[in-house]
Order: sequence, then structure tokens, then C-alpha cells
Amino acid sequence: MQDKHLFDYAIIRVVPRVEREEFINVGVIIYCSAKKVLHVDVQLNEERLVSLYKDVDVDEIKSHLDAFVKIARGGKDGGPIGELDVPSRFRWLTAKRSTIIQTSAVHPAFCTNLEDKLKEIIWEQVS
Repeated sequence: MQDKHLFDYAIIRVVPRVEREEFINVGVIIYCSAKKVLHVDVQLNEERLVSLYKDVDVDEIKSHLDAFVKIARGGKDGGPIGELDVPSRFRWLTAKRSTIIQTSAVHPAFCTNLEDKLKEIIWEQVS
């Protein structure tokens, strides 16, 4: 039997009207310190978003979500935050904020395969 790995994850949310605290789940951030893995998977359903929030700027949201992906990948493409170590980038991505892009609380869990678990979380929480 394969060893289980402890990992942390958070759900990425679009909060078009922060004052109303309404949101749509659009992605997942997953981090495993033992494997040194930080990954962001975004599944933005633009049609659903626009049907619920007609005045939302989809291009702006896509730009912000793209920044999350770049920061998770690391390197200069992710700007100064992208050049931080993996744990610091995860903490930055999951920090509490009151902007249009927010994350849920961080949840710990165990799994044997991070890729499969990421797909499972996306299916359960975002799709």
C-alpha cells in the first residue's frame, strides 16, 4: 500500500460583490510540503458567472486568476511573490483578503495521489 501524504488545500472563490459575501468556487490551491508541490487549478465557468453577476468584468477576473497560477508555478513570471519559496507562496495565495478573488480556509487532508485528489476536489467543489 502506498504511503499517504499530508497536504493542504483551499478553494479559490470569485466574490463579485464583496459586501454581499456571495461567491462562486472557481479553483483549488493544493500544497504538499513533503512532495514540495504547489499547484493551482482554475475552472472558471464564465457563462455561470455572467448569468449571476451581469456587470462583472470577466477579463479582470481571468487576469487575477492567471496571476494565482503564475505565482503557484514560481519564478519571475509570478513577480516578486513567485520568487518566494513554495511554503511562502502557498501562505500568500491563501491569505485572507477582501477583494474579488478570495480563498476558503485551508483544509488539511491525506491522500496517496495528489493529482487524483486535486481532480476529486475540483469535481466536488468547483464543477
